[in-house]
Amino acid sequence: MRDWYIVTVLLWSVVATEGKALPSVPDFGKAYHVKGVISLPYAEIKEPFEAWFDLKGRTSRIDYYHGQVSTYQMGMELPWGSSYKITPETTEVELNIMKCFQVNGTEEEPVTPQGSLPDLQGFMFLRMEYYEGVLCEVWQNVTVVGHKKNTYTLWVTRPEEGVMGGAELTTPLYYEMMGYNTLLGSHYDKYLVDYKDFSSKFDPKVFALPDGMSCGSFPGPGVEHHLLANPMKDLIHTSSLGHAQRLFGHFKEQFGRRYGDEREHEKREHAFVHNLRYVHSMNRAGLSFSLAVNSLSDLSMSELSAMRGRNGGKRPNNGLPFPMHLYTGVQVPDQLDWRLYGAVTPVKDQAICGSCWSFATTGAVEGALFLKSGSLQVLSQQMLVDCSWGFGNNGCDGGEEWRAYEWIMKHGGIATTETYGSYMGMNGLCHLNTSQLTARVQSYTNVTSGDAEALKVALFKHGPVAVSIDAGHRSFVFYSHGVYYEPTCGNTTDSLDHAVLAVGYGVMEAEPYWLVKNSWSTYWGNDGYILMSMKDNNCGVTTDATYVTLA
Repeated sequence: MRDWYIVTVLLWSVVATEGKALPSVPDFGKAYHVKGVISLPYAEIKEPFEAWFDLKGRTSRIDYYHGQVSTYQMGMELPWGSSYKITPETTEVELNIMKCFQVNGTEEEPVTPQGSLPDLQGFMFLRMEYYEGVLCEVWQNVTVVGHKKNTYTLWVTRPEEGVMGGAELTTPLYYEMMGYNTLLGSHYDKYLVDYKDFSSKFDPKVFALPDGMSCGSFPGPGVEHHLLANPMKDLIHTSSLGHAQRLFGHFKEQFGRRYGDEREHEKREHAFVHNLRYVHSMNRAGLSFSLAVNSLSDLSMSELSAMRGRNGGKRPNNGLPFPMHLYTGVQVPDQLDWRLYGAVTPVKDQAICGSCWSFATTGAVEGALFLKSGSLQVLSQQMLVDCSWGFGNNGCDGGEEWRAYEWIMKHGGIATTETYGSYMGMNGLCHLNTSQLTARVQSYTNVTSGDAEALKVALFKHGPVAVSIDAGHRSFVFYSHGVYYEPTCGNTTDSLDHAVLAVGYGVMEAEPYWLVKNSWSTYWGNDGYILMSMKDNNCGVTTDATYVTLA
């Protein structure tokens, strides 16, 4: 029977290519249930979903990440329908309570059932070919809008009795979208969907909201409500960027973006869309932290890498070893936040300059100066960027804190921002005036044991500590709040690419964390800060930490 099917389909394919016959357009029916995984390589997403669809009842439901988040589209409710999102929510008094949020449709944008299969309008039969050992029909649609050429390709199979082009339901196997931008001369989008367990039968009770659940309005900014309530619409149906494109307009307005030409605008929009997709997908995954669109959202990952700029040293530094034996029996507090004592200056913005090392350096010295004198002074990162090249630092192209300490020790101090001049976000001419220097560094100490207790003691006894981390992950770039844990983070010396400032530690919902100050402005993270998990020395916070001792 199977051999007859293959021979018949191959003959049918030949006939089709000669123009004598064509298979009918695939029909998935008016109602179906399907599971799948959607992959967006440019956004670093691989998201499992399960979907139910009923066109006649104008109803659909999609579960993401195995039911971590569920969305419902009820097209027959209210005049223009309603969408619901059920998601876990954790507050200071409730842990992972399932909450329901509702957004109603409008005359301009009514709620309709959301399919997880592509709309095949405009698709043409292309060929027969094997996909993962199964002989499939291949259907394709190519659209050109402006500079964008979008190629959508779908692989399907039919029931054996329907091989001659009948109206039997087809089964989707694989869907691929490739977007090419002729202006930029590159692919700007790509997504893949693997389908499985496709069926036309399911229990209609799946569309009922959980018993006893009341739904409130969506919290937060209104511009993202429709995307949050119906993410599949923007994930699979992207011949027009839809809500993502509109959100890019809000982003430009919020952060005052003005791009030089159409090419630059297209490049920034593409970066924004992929970053937006990543943020919302990760927020559906039930992580211990949340992500958010921020001022970096129109930058590519290669551009963001320039902001890390921490160069690993090729030789041992001259720092002192941390004398943990001197602190035997010291009881550190359960939590510590040096901001509360006035030892931390406001969060700054290093801009697109790999000068993170200079911010970590000044943060450690500022804290030590405060503990010694009781005076908090804002020290100059620009001086270190301009003047410490002779010790192996490279300005906006990277450096290390210990090299900056060595420069400060040789020259007898560092200037304040007020006396040296404001930070420029670029390399400048060194104008050293020894009469304006403060904070004479006598020595620096390496807290490099990888031991959380040692770093806690160092923070408690010596104030804010400069630390190096692995920040080369999109999850770090768009961190918003919660305890950050990234399973793919490295914690060896070679993997540390960004310098930041540890200013304390604590515990949230039984998750111990380091309180870390970044230098990517207050628009990033939680007003410029991040809570980094202590688990398994995640991202290497305790691998290469240093503090200074003043003369």
